Amino acid sequence: MNFAFKENQLNYETYYTLRKSVEWNNWSREQAEIALGNSYYTVTVFDNTVAIGMGRVVGDGIYFMIMDIVVKPEYQRMGIGSTIIHMLLEHIEKNMCVGSRVSVQLISEPDKEQFYIKQGFKLIPHEYCGPALRKVIYKKG
Repeated sequence: MNFAFKENQLNYETYYTLRKSVEWNNWSREQAEIALGNSYYTVTVFDNTVAIGMGRVVGDGIYFMIMDIVVKPEYQRMGIGSTIIHMLLEHIEKNMCVGSRVSVQLISEPDKEQFYIKQGFKLIPHEYCGPALRKVIYKKG
């Protein structure tokens, strides 16, 4: 199969559809469009004209967070996710300042940790980092 990997072309409709394909909750359109607009870099994967995968990075030049790595279930285990991760990391590295270092983090879906370990990520906690923490904030309308 010949897939097309497109940079910085992720739009709301594609984002919504791909998240839905893996049964993830979606954000409001307004919230998602703001988030997509604030992405540092995105990759969208197409099989002809059908979007089949995506990934994005947010960051400030020191810390980066990989978000929304999705490959439609029928396209998984074909190397698409690995290519997305590689492209995201390559973009970060290419744009780093000489002599600098950055920290790239992500939150894995349960039972997907081994996929990310194969991509060079380390489980935390480890000797240099404590456990990851998260807080979700809701605003009622």
